[in-house]
Amino acid sequence: MIDIVQSVDRTLSILEVLSDYKEGLGTTEIGEKVNLHKSTVHRLLATLIYKGYVVQDKTTNKYKMTLKLFELGNKAIADIDMLSTSKIYTKKLMESLNEVVHLVIRDNTDIVYIDKVEADNTIRMASNIGKRAPLYCTSVGKAMMAYMEEELVEEIWDKSDIVKLTTNTIVDFNIFRKELKEIGQKGYAEDDEENEIGVRCVGAPVFNYRGEIEGAISISGPTIRFTKDKVEEFGEEVKKYAKKISRELGYRE
Repeated sequence: MIDIVQSVDRTLSILEVLSDYKEGLGTTEIGEKVNLHKSTVHRLLATLIYKGYVVQDKTTNKYKMTLKLFELGNKAIADIDMLSTSKIYTKKLMESLNEVVHLVIRDNTDIVYIDKVEADNTIRMASNIGKRAPLYCTSVGKAMMAYMEEELVEEIWDKSDIVKLTTNTIVDFNIFRKELKEIGQKGYAEDDEENEIGVRCVGAPVFNYRGEIEGAISISGPTIRFTKDKVEEFGEEVKKYAKKISRELGYRE
């Protein structure tokens, strides 16, 4: 049996009720909603005011929540590390599709691989943690750029060394911008042998609690195994796990 501390339980109930009322509530109203006597409510409110969680409006005499709980929650979220948080999900994604999974972050005009979950395949991807690649021709890079402001996209493009690495590499900015729009609608990006011949990837962005792009994850494989007809299926799976990581980081759509 759970050993509940009555005063703590009552105090939290008051906070939960106040969170639903932007304009605040009086002691009688609070007492009715949490089924407590007015004197008990008043005593608990005094403690909450003392600790900075509640304030009393001097004009209406109603009690309102402060932002202290929000501040405490943000402290906890800010300390969450994407690398450690993502590991359980990147492993599950690899097991789901049996292809290598990468976790990346952006560094100026490049993506940097910060984690890799290898699949049990005879043909493996020649990638390693710490490796760099351009944003403009990778699935993870395009996935992140699709959710950036237009000005930042143009800045990255202008600063990048745009090279046609393969026959499929997009080097026309107007075509690239059109693809980013399509990626934003789908929620995932494809690298159709744009960075390396014989390799196909799909990637999706990861967001933090501030709604900012924290990084991206991708699944990659040789085109003989990761065929064109699997792109949509793999893309939806990658998007699903990217959203799971984002939620763990405190992101809310």
